[in-house]
Amino acid sequence: MTVQIFVASSLHGTALLAAALDSGCFGSSGRRVLLLSDDTAVPEATPPVDAAPGFERLRTRFDEVLSWNDAVFPLHPGAWTPRADDVPLWERHLRRAWDLGDEEVELALESPHAAPAQAVVQILTGGPVTVYADGLTGYGPTGGKIPPLVGTRVRRLLHPDLLPGLTPLLLGEFDAAPRPLPAPALLKVFAELAEAAPDPGAPQGAAVLLLSRAGTLPAAEETELHLRMIRGTAALGHTHLVLQPHPSGPAPSLAALSAEAVRLGVELTVPHSALPAEVLYERLRPALVVGTHSTALLTAAAYYGLPVARTGTGTLLERLTPYENPARIPVTVVDALLPDLADPAAVAGRSPLTEATVAEGLDGLLPAVAFAMQPRVRPDLRPAAERYLSTRLNTRTWRYFKRRRLGSLALPGVVPARLAFVRRNATLRRLARRARALKRGVGR
Repeated sequence: MTVQIFVASSLHGTALLAAALDSGCFGSSGRRVLLLSDDTAVPEATPPVDAAPGFERLRTRFDEVLSWNDAVFPLHPGAWTPRADDVPLWERHLRRAWDLGDEEVELALESPHAAPAQAVVQILTGGPVTVYADGLTGYGPTGGKIPPLVGTRVRRLLHPDLLPGLTPLLLGEFDAAPRPLPAPALLKVFAELAEAAPDPGAPQGAAVLLLSRAGTLPAAEETELHLRMIRGTAALGHTHLVLQPHPSGPAPSLAALSAEAVRLGVELTVPHSALPAEVLYERLRPALVVGTHSTALLTAAAYYGLPVARTGTGTLLERLTPYENPARIPVTVVDALLPDLADPAAVAGRSPLTEATVAEGLDGLLPAVAFAMQPRVRPDLRPAAERYLSTRLNTRTWRYFKRRRLGSLALPGVVPARLAFVRRNATLRRLARRARALKRGVGR
């Protein structure tokens, strides 16, 4: 008998797993376990996923629900992975505690390069692994090197088909087979959540503002970005705005936002429950959805056909550090595809997200950014990056790259054409890196 364990850290992730089960992505199993993990900074102060409205409807897909936080307490699930010598002890302990016996365990989890998924996949060894991407980060590279003994267990990558015709890059180094989740199954699950959700307290057609995750920018700049959202949306004639905080972060300080809304003569609503933005789409059918780099922007456009607009992406592209910050791919996608809130004509004349519009907006861009982000994880993307940078760099596309980053990788755009042979010579690149390291050492 095979035991299937599904690891989720949010209601949105649980919804994706429910849709995957409904659409037959997982075969028969003797037992299906949902393993919930809260890896927020202070889990004790965060409402648990299994207490969210609508969770009980999702729970029917699983035989039982377990807590990873309880299993590793008092360790923090977002900052802990087991030492190699302790893995056998942890596996024996969890098999006994969860009554797994000697059965094979099949895992479904988010990318195994970071905790808590990394810890789970290291402890429960041997069985096949399905990775699911719950957002735009799936279209970028894996966030770090994964041990071959883990990576070779990954059979496939489940993902919402947010960018038609585009293949995700996540775990491509292990040839994980991408499989898009059927849109009807996802919409059915979101409709279930919407039926169980409390009244959002806003009228039909209200504009929805997707606030960025706390900590992406300094607090003052973050507040200013949210104020720009309010001003830009009000300037387009919207009189009722719904603020949707990031589901994994604390609610923003509302004093400045409320004062700005009063000054502009618009109503501001903040839903009482932290629900996926898709619930608001189901309940309100917004006249406009505004955000910076939220996956929910693409969900609104691709699945619900709602008008969308972006703001603040230029600032984020400039300020995100380090360059390999996983938010860079979502920001890049949103900036390249969606209209700017400050351009009313572009917002009104938006094009639907089709294979043609996605290909036109992102042609060759994501492999180039992905290689610049993680050259050691995806060295196979160097030729694609060189082609893009040799032919597509201009005043618009430079915003997606950093000169220092391109120079350190000997990529076009910084290295003169007469020295192009350096890019193709691994030995010269290695010597250059060693020389830079020695120079830094002398500087200290």
